[in-house]
Amino acid sequence: MILTVDVGNTRIKASVFEGNTSLENFVFEKNELEKKIENILEKYPNCSDLAVASVGSIEKQSFLTFENRLKVHFFSHEDVFPFHNKYATPKTLGIDRMILSAGATLQFPKQNRLVIDAGTCITYDFIDENDNYLGGAISPGLRLRYESLHNFTARLPLLTLETPDTYIGNSTAQAIHSGVVNGFVYEIDGFIDEYRKEFSNFIIILTGGDADFLAKRLKNTIFANSNFLLESLNQTYQYKIDND
Repeated sequence: MILTVDVGNTRIKASVFEGNTSLENFVFEKNELEKKIENILEKYPNCSDLAVASVGSIEKQSFLTFENRLKVHFFSHEDVFPFHNKYATPKTLGIDRMILSAGATLQFPKQNRLVIDAGTCITYDFIDENDNYLGGAISPGLRLRYESLHNFTARLPLLTLETPDTYIGNSTAQAIHSGVVNGFVYEIDGFIDEYRKEFSNFIIILTGGDADFLAKRLKNTIFANSNFLLESLNQTYQYKIDND
């Protein structure tokens, strides 16, 4: 069994895999890390490996505490990946984006793939049908958009995510919801439309914490899977073992 851990900007997600089957998913705060992993290992004592992808601020020592019970691996740019990295600054490409791209490459061979990760930030990553990673885009996620409107203006309130009744907001609150949510959806559909103009044999993978919310609102056909990063982390780790 493999325990995969995704350390994000806000929370930690984990999953226990047997082969390619996820047995259970977990979500917890960073200050709960060691206690939660201990609880997971008590429930799944046959876990032999711990694969970590981290973009958040957390000490490696918190994971190395379990080295006497598990083989611990932190993914880095030095690992082998199933795509050719054509990014102009490859060392600056986030490990989470690399793991997502690896998962898309392994799960959807011989296709053009666009991975959209809607979390704290929204990232777009494109891997062509020849397994070349070409790049993508980064923009603020839903929560950051709400917070920026509040933090960088004098009077706008801090709101939480809510589906707008219409695109014409008839109050300040409704105008904010319309701008944030509809603007977010229009952005994603706009990016997808541009990719479709240039590439055929095309699949779109939507993941991240806001994936389920967005999937119902996009006009484009997508493959939505909020746990795609954890699945990709498991598959990329197995790929690493087979190709080291």
